[in-house]
Amino acid sequence: MPVMVSNLAPPSDTARLVRKIIWLVLAALVVAGVAWYAVLTLGKSEQPAPPAAGAEQLVREDSHRLTSPAVEKAQLVEFLDFECPSCGSIHPVVQEFQAEFGDRITFVHRNFPLAAHPNSGQAALAAEAAAQQGQYQEMANKLFETQSQWAGSQQSQAPLFRTYAGQLGLDLAKFDAVVADPQTEERILADIEDGKALGVSGTPTFFLNGEKLTLTTKADFRQKLADAAK
Repeated sequence: MPVMVSNLAPPSDTARLVRKIIWLVLAALVVAGVAWYAVLTLGKSEQPAPPAAGAEQLVREDSHRLTSPAVEKAQLVEFLDFECPSCGSIHPVVQEFQAEFGDRITFVHRNFPLAAHPNSGQAALAAEAAAQQGQYQEMANKLFETQSQWAGSQQSQAPLFRTYAGQLGLDLAKFDAVVADPQTEERILADIEDGKALGVSGTPTFFLNGEKLTLTTKADFRQKLADAAK
C-alpha cells in the first residue's frame, strides 16, 4: 500500500525548517553571550583602580613630623642619612623652607642610613632615642651641624652621640635604654624597607605630595614648595 504523504512537508522542506530553527537558536545564544560579556566588561571598567603601590608607606603614623600646620596644603617627606654629605649640605636649605612654608606644609623625616656610611646607623639610633624624649628635631639638627666632625670615621661615634644627648639635656639612662632596645633598630629598618618599596636608592630623596622630586636648583625646589602650598 502506498504511503500517503500529501499532508506532510517534503523531507527537504522539513530539513530546511529544522536548520533554520537551529540557526535562530544559536544566534540568540551568541547575542546573549555577547551581551553578558559586555555587562561583565562594563562592570570591571567601572571598578575603581587599585591604590598606587607603596602609597601607604610614604608616611607612617609614627613618622617624624617636623611641622604641624593648622591647615595642611602638602607634605614633604625626606628620606635621609645623617652621615650623608649631600643631606648635610641641603639641611640648612630644608630648614629655611621649613620656616617659610611650615605653616602650610608638613615636613617629615624618614631614616635611610646607607651601608657606605659606618656611623649612619648609630646616628639614626641617637635621633630615635632623642625622639622618645621629644627632641628628635634638636638631635637631627645637632647631627647635621657637627657632621664634618664625625662623618667618615671608622670608629664608633656612639659615645659622641651620647654626649650630644647630654648637651640637649636628655635623660641619659632613658637614652641608653632606647638605643639598646631592638625595637628601635626595627623602626629604622622599617623606614628603610618603606624607602626601598618607594624606589629610594640614595639620599636625600624627597617626595612632595607623593611625587618623587628631581631637583636641580634651590630656586626650583622652593618653587615646587610654593606651588604646593597655595
